[in-house]
Amino acid sequence: MVAAGAPASAQEHVSIHSEVLFYGDNTEFRNLFREGETIFGAAARVTAEIQSGRRVRLTAGGFLNQRFGSDRAVDFARPVLALTVRGPRSAFVFGTFPPLAASRLGPDRMGPHGLLPPLQRETLSFERPYEAGLRWTFSGDRLRHEIWLGWQRLNTRDHRERFDGGLDGEARVSGVLSVPLQIHVVHEGGQSYASGAVSDSAAAALGVKLHRRTASVGIASLELLGLVSRAVPDRSRPDLSRDGVAFFGRAAAERDGWRAHLIVWRGRNFLKDEGDPNYLSVRLNGARHRGTRDYAEAGLTRRFSLAPSTRLEVSGRFHRVENHYEYSYRIVSLVSLGWRVH
Repeated sequence: MVAAGAPASAQEHVSIHSEVLFYGDNTEFRNLFREGETIFGAAARVTAEIQSGRRVRLTAGGFLNQRFGSDRAVDFARPVLALTVRGPRSAFVFGTFPPLAASRLGPDRMGPHGLLPPLQRETLSFERPYEAGLRWTFSGDRLRHEIWLGWQRLNTRDHRERFDGGLDGEARVSGVLSVPLQIHVVHEGGQSYASGAVSDSAAAALGVKLHRRTASVGIASLELLGLVSRAVPDRSRPDLSRDGVAFFGRAAAERDGWRAHLIVWRGRNFLKDEGDPNYLSVRLNGARHRGTRDYAEAGLTRRFSLAPSTRLEVSGRFHRVENHYEYSYRIVSLVSLGWRVH
């Protein structure tokens, strides 16, 4: 490319970027719905970015995820290839998704796309930190959204294909009121090989969000959302399908790198693939919970800005799962560096 490439224009440049996510998550759970688990490791990506003009960027590099204590030097490795097209308020990504967003503060908002935990659990950012597919983000004065379709597995003789897609959007009504909408779908199917059941798992959340900045509290917010779910474990067995409903409430306050939050949940027959089991109406043994599920959590988070390119986030949570009281803690550090080469 160096030998045959044409001379670069004034609007073209090459830069090297590296992002490393160090994660440590420990959950002391022991209940009918979720077992305790310790997840420690680091996910790193090193890429070269070729910026062509103001709108087009080509990203190429490598990604690896290493779990501390593993017998393997690298547990997961993939190439990073992405084409990004930018507009004044939007961006379209074709290929590998960008790394975890650094703007979200709090363990309950640390999922791959910032969805509510019952739709997509936060630990997927550590268990599956690499995603690829199509992604469109928009940020305007009244509306912001992220829409994506990510491929997780191909259809082969051994298994069905698997992908997920979703929407995380919010429409601002006034300075203190907005309407959030979240949708997430997980599908397993494929027509090339009939290797297993065709299944679908979908859920949506819609509600209101009140947020205001004050001198004493900082940024205070209150979210009240209603949720619906549709679980289809086998399309050839409609008798196994289930519909669920739920309520999700979250109050939070942020100031000077601190964040405190409280979550209250009530659900009935709510089943969601990739959702946090603490919220779902299914037990560890696979049996469906017949009745109303209650869950609540309170958490405190502290973010440290160690350098312009490095942040450290420490959080602890207290959980109530039905009549079980448990705790968890998490340490996450994100290091992002960049060098302009040409």
